[in-house]
Amino acid sequence: MKCKTCSVIFRMTIVLVIAAFLSTVFLANNSFAASGKQKSYAMTRFSAVEHTENQIKQLQGTLGITAAQEPLWKNLTQVMRENAKDMDALNKQRAEKTEPMNAVEQMKFHSQITQSHLSQLNKLIPAFEAFYNSLSDQQKNITNIVFRTGKYGRYGKRNRR
Repeated sequence: MKCKTCSVIFRMTIVLVIAAFLSTVFLANNSFAASGKQKSYAMTRFSAVEHTENQIKQLQGTLGITAAQEPLWKNLTQVMRENAKDMDALNKQRAEKTEPMNAVEQMKFHSQITQSHLSQLNKLIPAFEAFYNSLSDQQKNITNIVFRTGKYGRYGKRNRR
């Protein structure tokens, strides 16, 4: 049972890392040829905070969180929001650079983002694990489907019967 839980958590971690990395790359680097002003415009349209708030609303609606699970849910969402603010700060720092980055600077920036993601995951995993352990089998199944497919409403509602 412990190995199965570890396997699920590992898969969820991989999905979170990939999703966060890809969204950050998209936000930070909308186009290699774009000027600093265009990147800044792209970053103001899509913030990590807005994305996280949407994820929180979708997950909350899909999972049907109980009153007993609410404190753990609030702790998890607080960590998610803090992580999103940190990511927006990195993106803002990048957007404020007036000159385009060369290839080495791009790699260093992406390294900084990757290190930030790792730090954020290290904060997120304990909060998520505590919340996940409080879920019913049905809620765990829905959560597993969400992480496996990235689909919120349709799959969660179908499997909630």
